[in-house]
Amino acid sequence: MIDWVHVLDVTAIIICIIFVFLGAVPILAMAYQFLVIPLHAYKNHYRGAAPYQPRVSVVVPAWNEGAVIGTTIDRMLSLEYPMNKLRIYVVDDASTDETPEVVQAKQAEYPGQVFHLRREKGGEGKAHTLNFGLQQILADDWMEALLITDADVIFLPDSLSKLTRHLADPRVGAVTAYIREGSQKKNFMNRFIAFEYALSQAASRRGQNVLGAVACLAGGAQLHSRENLVAVGGRIDTTTLAEDTVTTFKTQLAGRRVVFEPYAIVLAEEPRTINGLWKQRLRWARGNVQLTKLYKWVWLRPSKDHNLGTISFTIFWFTIFLLPVAMILSSIGLIGLFLLDSALESTMFKAVWGLAACTFVYTSIVGAELDPPTGRSSWREAMFFPGFISVLITFMTFFPGVLEEDVPSFLGVTIPRTWFTTWTIFTYIWVTLSMVVAWSIKKLEPTKVGKILTPFLVYLVGYGPFLCAITFDSYIKEFRKADNTWEKTEKTGNVIS
Repeated sequence: MIDWVHVLDVTAIIICIIFVFLGAVPILAMAYQFLVIPLHAYKNHYRGAAPYQPRVSVVVPAWNEGAVIGTTIDRMLSLEYPMNKLRIYVVDDASTDETPEVVQAKQAEYPGQVFHLRREKGGEGKAHTLNFGLQQILADDWMEALLITDADVIFLPDSLSKLTRHLADPRVGAVTAYIREGSQKKNFMNRFIAFEYALSQAASRRGQNVLGAVACLAGGAQLHSRENLVAVGGRIDTTTLAEDTVTTFKTQLAGRRVVFEPYAIVLAEEPRTINGLWKQRLRWARGNVQLTKLYKWVWLRPSKDHNLGTISFTIFWFTIFLLPVAMILSSIGLIGLFLLDSALESTMFKAVWGLAACTFVYTSIVGAELDPPTGRSSWREAMFFPGFISVLITFMTFFPGVLEEDVPSFLGVTIPRTWFTTWTIFTYIWVTLSMVVAWSIKKLEPTKVGKILTPFLVYLVGYGPFLCAITFDSYIKEFRKADNTWEKTEKTGNVIS
């Protein structure tokens, strides 16, 4: 006779184990991507690069950028690049501040090199603004390569030449630079973002170079050959909030290579508040949701023309796209094993947190080595990127004796048994609970108390949970079909000069 109770228990345990394993997949994927980074010393595009300085048209979308656009134009025209091969087109998206006057003054100062293109109907988003400029730039045969940038970024003097050298290879359609957080006076949020960029760009995109598929051309620093622009339709996608990622995919799907150039460094001012970060990243995350659906036919379909459909790239993409889901499944699996009184509960928890700790330490070291200035200035943020609470949980995982009952007894403190049960449940659900806490801190930030407590709370909870909470918010916004408006991040011109 079949013992159905036993069968159900075993089935439930297996399902819980699968959930916990799915929660560990993003950690394994990140570890793999970072483990291939050392191969970038051997597998890169530098053998295909050569000194090459095509005629470059720079298109700069600008809406109310009067505080920064003048400096951006001056710095662009001071690059180590032949001035007779550089033109700047500022597409003024119906600005209501001094942007038109500043650009027109620069047009008079640099005749034949700076052009003011005015849109009388604005507010439709960055992609529409870019297309207005592209239509006029492509109508002229002068341009051989196009640089799409933002009104607030600063290119280091040799950055453009380092980008253009890759276009000497006709197989390359586009090149992107390393966007480094460049605020002159960094606050805690700027330093967290700086470290994030060291991981997600300086490090991860090297790994993508090795594996032959780049996820995204940086919106503020992407260089295209004229042939590539024509091949992808001569326009930027306007149907999603991820116009730069769509262009990245189109380039590779058309059989051309996308290259990340880590030594072409571009400085950008990033958000200084949680709400500023949330607004910026929600746009990015919603764009990725839209793009995932748009290119659903690509995933897990390898092609001889591109590597976007490979198993490795598909896993990388979806582990970021579905990271909040993985975290929730992990918590459900661990709590399920706890309620089922399975002996595997503690082992699975220690394995996942141990793997996460080792991966985080390794990736942090790699990121700091690849961007030493950021490693030095953001070492505190690197340490507490997952948050003090997660660091504490990790410590307790590796040194479980600290919370054994005889330790508090030795200190003369009596702690009831239920405390240990509560702590265990808390550690199992923290990865999910941290997203809720992050959302709560975002709501608290604008208040008087929030302005004081927010920095402390971010270090306590961690920067990572905010990114996961934003991604989860993007699911909700897309499901509800919320307003698809493109909102720019507020800038003050506080960039290192």
